[in-house]
Amino acid sequence: MEVEMKIRGLMMDPSTNLPIVVLKDVNGGAVLPIWVGIYEANAIALEIEKIPTARPMTHDLIRNLLFGLETGVKKVVVSDLKEDTYYAVIWLERDGKLISVDSRPSDALAIALRLDCPIYVEETVLKTSKTAAAVAEVGSNEEIRKWLEGLNDEDLGRYKM
Repeated sequence: MEVEMKIRGLMMDPSTNLPIVVLKDVNGGAVLPIWVGIYEANAIALEIEKIPTARPMTHDLIRNLLFGLETGVKKVVVSDLKEDTYYAVIWLERDGKLISVDSRPSDALAIALRLDCPIYVEETVLKTSKTAAAVAEVGSNEEIRKWLEGLNDEDLGRYKM
């Protein structure tokens, strides 16, 4: 089963100083932080902030190609978690046919933002994610749970959603 999520924000991990995309369940309290690379975070931040670039960035190029090919993006899904690595699928629709494309979650999220399509996370990913499990289990890791639950706009810096 897929859980619909929204990008709550983009922030820096205070302990590793790496970017984190924070996904939040639209109908509940589930939170899923996904650590991404600096360049991927920049691509996401540019779209969150609606900052124009002089030339198309890679995800803008993909959006333009999809428009040119009359292909839509139905949804993106964070579909799996293996050995602390997240996997995603971009679901394209063309001529009534669905096409699945393997993707890194950061690329899938950057494309979802540019095409305003829904973002989902497989329920099994939420259950198996160590950090998500720590948030869900009261008392299992109180510090992480409080940190994620207590995120506010100031914590998320200028990349608020």
